[in-house]
Amino acid sequence: MQVLVLYYSRGGNTRNLAEAVAKGVESTGTKALLKNPQEVTKEDFKESAGVVAGSPVYFGVMAADLKRVFDEFVGVRRDMETKVGAAFATGNFSTGGKETTIISILQCMLIYGMIVIGDPLTGATGHYGVACVGAPDEEALDHAFKLGSRVAELCKKVGS
Repeated sequence: MQVLVLYYSRGGNTRNLAEAVAKGVESTGTKALLKNPQEVTKEDFKESAGVVAGSPVYFGVMAADLKRVFDEFVGVRRDMETKVGAAFATGNFSTGGKETTIISILQCMLIYGMIVIGDPLTGATGHYGVACVGAPDEEALDHAFKLGSRVAELCKKVGS
């Protein structure tokens, strides 16, 4: 079983969170497939039990490169039904649209028929997903790790 950790990162902050998510996935004995929009394939989507996607904030929504993946892969929608989905975001300001960016990712996952989740209530914030301002600090990295772990554990329960 594998979980796709898909991210767009221009400056490295979102990639750092993605790497922490992947470590959380792997802590459960599940394979993490860490890819950016230029590397990911439709097969990566179809072969994954879950997808955790992340983006920096661009005008309150996900980056165009990440959105392009959801647009171009729409043909695999039926293959994604009942797989687990989650999201994370980075931004430069405390009120800079991180939650709306996460929601924009989750909306795509809902349209794909996925089971979307937020970050865990225990040890994280229990909100839409993981987010941080600027470079992720230890707390944000810990929350990302826990999100990855939660997604992998739910994938096992759902049996995707």
